[in-house]
Amino acid sequence: MLVSRNICPIKARRRYDIMDEIFHGVFRQGKSILTPNPRPGRKLFTEQLLKVKDEEYRVWDPNRSKPAAAIAKGLKQFPLKAGSKILYLGIASGQTASYFSDIIGPGGVVYGVEISERCFRELLPTAQALGNIVPILADARKPETYSWTEHVDIIMEDVATNDQSEIMIRNAERFLKPGGFAMMVIKSRSIDVTKEPKDIYKRELEKLSKHFKIIQSLELDPFEKDHLFILMRKE
Repeated sequence: MLVSRNICPIKARRRYDIMDEIFHGVFRQGKSILTPNPRPGRKLFTEQLLKVKDEEYRVWDPNRSKPAAAIAKGLKQFPLKAGSKILYLGIASGQTASYFSDIIGPGGVVYGVEISERCFRELLPTAQALGNIVPILADARKPETYSWTEHVDIIMEDVATNDQSEIMIRNAERFLKPGGFAMMVIKSRSIDVTKEPKDIYKRELEKLSKHFKIIQSLELDPFEKDHLFILMRKE
């Protein structure tokens, strides 16, 4: 008598359909990273919408968002919570910040600093639609120009310049609460195209370690070539 070696396809599908909350407000289903969509049926950008048990989620693409890439690469801690207050340096048009908005909810706020007037114009309708993003047209090198901003729980930095670490340190000294978290992306080619990325990462981590406790650093290849994501805490 022959016995079938086929694995039950229903069980396989169930394993794929299981959705786990890996961080507060961040879910994983299969290889997809998701956040709850507070505006069911509405897209802010070109993201895919996914229905799971009558709830709608936005697919957070690691190819288009560096924090999502860090999560896909094995980030062990993601500090956003409901009600978190965030200073986002280099918010651009607000695509990544829109997922932050989903996670922190209406009780939280993202202060988004952007130097480019073109990106700032693109940010405005997103901020208006979400209600918890405050757009700030300013240079992140000059935190005194937005000194009215309150102290925050988290700083996220994503700027393309050769003084990225100095910008983070300057803003953290002014705005980040003791024990608060800092997340940033080191873009090695923006710092020095003549040096190996690993050498640049080492140098920048040494600078930052004088001001923060480094919790984790992750190279973002293949999602973002020559980029390092760093999670830190202000002590």
